[in-house]
Amino acid sequence: MLKRLEKNKVELAIGIIWLFHTSAIIGIALGYFQWFIEKTPLNLIIFLVLFFWVYPVHTVKRLLAFLIFFSCGIFAEWLGVNHGILFGNYEYGNNLGPKLDGVPYLIGALWALLTFVCAGIMDYFSISKTLKIFFAALLMVVLDFFMEQSAHLLDFWTFENNLASYPNYVTWFLLALALQLILRALDIKGNRLFSIHIYLSQLVFFLFFYLR
Repeated sequence: MLKRLEKNKVELAIGIIWLFHTSAIIGIALGYFQWFIEKTPLNLIIFLVLFFWVYPVHTVKRLLAFLIFFSCGIFAEWLGVNHGILFGNYEYGNNLGPKLDGVPYLIGALWALLTFVCAGIMDYFSISKTLKIFFAALLMVVLDFFMEQSAHLLDFWTFENNLASYPNYVTWFLLALALQLILRALDIKGNRLFSIHIYLSQLVFFLFFYLR
């Protein structure tokens, strides 16, 4: 009974994720670009609520991990926005919600979310822990690459010349690698099915803009 309830919860969360992304893609394609893009903070908050529902952070270890990833993400982005360190020269726009000294709070949450999700995806594979860490970090960079291509159009963030430079992705990978190392050291597991759907929904959304 408990297994069935858990399965239903995960399936409902996955359905909500795809409903929001599919609606946004259709709405934008029909010409309601601004209306949907302005709802990005709400969309990310719903993602977080679903994440905490399906992947409950109900132990000290999980809460500590989430706070570490959130803080590292915020600090890394703060260095970039205010000092041009790590990622290059860029600034955040107005479609990611309230900011802390130029950095949206939701960006820290997104760093944490992607760390857990990409690690969860790699648990599908029977490979060494080292390879799981490497490929999970690579998944984070792949998603970042497609996000970067349209971030300036969506008023998420803007780099000089509108596109991130090569060093940005190297730094992204190294930071993602460090976060994945921490996650594996803490031996935290997540829901693999939920992880792959939340990742794919984001990838499909940004691929839609990349291919337009």
